[in-house]
Amino acid sequence: MIILDGKQTSKDIRQELAEAVTERKKNGKKIPHLAAVLIGNDGGSQTYVSAKVKACEAIGFESTLIRHDDSITEEELLKLVEKLNNDDKIDGFIVQLPLPNHIDEKKITLAIDPKKDVDGFHPENLGNMVLDLPGFLPATPAGIIELLKRYDIETSGKNCVVVGRSNIVGMPVSIMLGRNTKPGNCTVTLTHSRTQNLEEICKNADILIAAIGKPLFIKENMVKQGAVVIDVGTTRVTDNSRKKGFRLRGDVDFDNVAEKCSFITPVPGGVGPMTIASLMMNTLRAMELNGK
Repeated sequence: MIILDGKQTSKDIRQELAEAVTERKKNGKKIPHLAAVLIGNDGGSQTYVSAKVKACEAIGFESTLIRHDDSITEEELLKLVEKLNNDDKIDGFIVQLPLPNHIDEKKITLAIDPKKDVDGFHPENLGNMVLDLPGFLPATPAGIIELLKRYDIETSGKNCVVVGRSNIVGMPVSIMLGRNTKPGNCTVTLTHSRTQNLEEICKNADILIAAIGKPLFIKENMVKQGAVVIDVGTTRVTDNSRKKGFRLRGDVDFDNVAEKCSFITPVPGGVGPMTIASLMMNTLRAMELNGK
């Protein structure tokens, strides 16, 4: 069993990006600039955005953090998005999800300029992904693909099962692994809350991707011997023995599943750091696509 170390792999990517920034500086070119919009005080969102800002600093990117409390109106947020769309200093930006209930997330996503949509959520970028055209891939699925690529895990002809059909992870990663690319060329089954015989379907997976948001959902009896298991889940579970009062749990019962696997991601330290690395890669790509 080999641990897919997203933390170390993301460090490798950051080093590569830092070298690219150094080269751009030498040639007098613009330095990538990422902006992040954070609404409200959600603990998970604050931690994630903070990690993105720190990653920018480590690589040498410029970054801007824009914070508002959750009383901001939808109209005010749309005006902020428009301002960022028209700011030539900003190469890419994200509006951290989830948003307060009174704000339509789809409306905000549609308002973001696809050329600055480094989260890869805009329909134009999702369409480019399906057609394998230039654009931005959703950060978490792209991070999963990059991890498979860097560990040289064979995907061609493999049976891949994705548990969870969200637009952020499940749906796009199923498309990416089914494309005629490397990694790719899988036979993909996308499962969800209405799927029947889920245990039997999972047991047939050569590659199992858990992105359902239910801690320890994937049990030992759902995983076949030698499978590659990618755990996307990061749920905060109360743990009073810890200083923070909680621990992160994945969707996979790691302690009981790991020994059956050929490769498996830990939580934390697996897919999470790769998501941030992919976001940084998209930010640099934004400059390249826009000819800066």
